[in-house]
Amino acid sequence: MSKTIETRRDHACLIVHGPDQRGLVSAVTTLITRNGGNIVSLDQHSDDPEGGAFFQRVVFHRPSLSAAIPDIEADLAQTLDAFQVEWNLSDMSVPKRMAVLASTSDHCLLDLLWRERRGELPVTIPMVISNHTTMVEDVRSFGVPFFHVPSQGPDKSVAEAKILELLQGNVDFIVLARYMQIISPEFLQQVGVPVINIHHSFLPAFIGAAPYRKAKERGVKLIGATSHYVTEELDEGPIIEQDVIRVTHAETAADLQRMGANVERAVLSRAVQWHAEDRVIRHHNHTIVFN
Repeated sequence: MSKTIETRRDHACLIVHGPDQRGLVSAVTTLITRNGGNIVSLDQHSDDPEGGAFFQRVVFHRPSLSAAIPDIEADLAQTLDAFQVEWNLSDMSVPKRMAVLASTSDHCLLDLLWRERRGELPVTIPMVISNHTTMVEDVRSFGVPFFHVPSQGPDKSVAEAKILELLQGNVDFIVLARYMQIISPEFLQQVGVPVINIHHSFLPAFIGAAPYRKAKERGVKLIGATSHYVTEELDEGPIIEQDVIRVTHAETAADLQRMGANVERAVLSRAVQWHAEDRVIRHHNHTIVFN
């Protein structure tokens, strides 16, 4: 099946992020025109027109794009240097390589594999890594390589070194699909690509084991999920997407867990799609999401 999301031939996505200032939008659009591009969509946001931060996502079409990218990048570097902004140009015909780390819960992992196979996500999945072997056959049925890297005890350094060996140079970002291991700051520093996590939205309440049972005992009326970038501070990274659903006294703890899993799948798939389409710009500890 052909890709149905934004993996478009001869289309580029340009992200610009930096101090808001007069002339920046004109400089970007003029540059695209100068290089033979035709703007397809343009989204931008300023958090303060006087001294604030500026964020822009531009999608443009340019025939024979791949051959023209070096010249466009050179023009961007020269033109935007005076504005002191960060920028990134990507070829939208090239899907991002996404590694998935998982443990024993399969709902998020299998959903991502299914969506990728159906062409609903602009990614390829070069590998799944797990500290358990319970999902090896399911993963391999999708034609995706599965690697088992055990991780036991307080010292995770050996396991993390093996995972880094598998990942480095082979992926553009990583998804923790209910990977029940704490990622060390050293791992994040060395891996060199963004890491996306998913978890229930009960935090910081109902921490630890059996959060849905604790939520049921407390009588919650909303359950939800949060997807965010992983930083050195546990579960404190910039949020990409969240969602909630209402529940009542009639649902059991098992019902809450099942309903929560549905929300987790939806939230994670949207976060992955938006990241892979370069719709998310990180700014300090929050995000700007153009969707």
